[in-house]
Amino acid sequence: MKGTKVYSIFTSTCPVCHSGKMYKNPNPYVLSETLKMHEHCPHCHTKFKIEPSFFYGAMYVSYGVGVAFAVAAFIIAFFMFGLNRLNTFFVIMGTLIVMLPVIVRLSRNIWINFFFKYDPEKAK
Repeated sequence: MKGTKVYSIFTSTCPVCHSGKMYKNPNPYVLSETLKMHEHCPHCHTKFKIEPSFFYGAMYVSYGVGVAFAVAAFIIAFFMFGLNRLNTFFVIMGTLIVMLPVIVRLSRNIWINFFFKYDPEKAK
């Protein structure tokens, strides 16, 4: 899978070389460090933040990712477990709260992959 955008998105690696890690702490649940990224890729030195406020665009992506998580929680709670609407609502809200750090990082990974592409030469 290395060399695909999916690999970079789900492994939080540099979208150019797929080797360097984008985040200083790999655990998104350390809330004080969820958004702390390296300025440049430790492997290929690609600058991650191409312009000021670059990651504001990730907010739009996070909406879609959040909806995807909510729909998945709804399907599991309502159809698989047969919960009523109120309990299904609580399951959806709990899922979104618990998965918030993952959604934020996943959205940033997707957003940055719109602007960079894999370069096999920099991967070496």
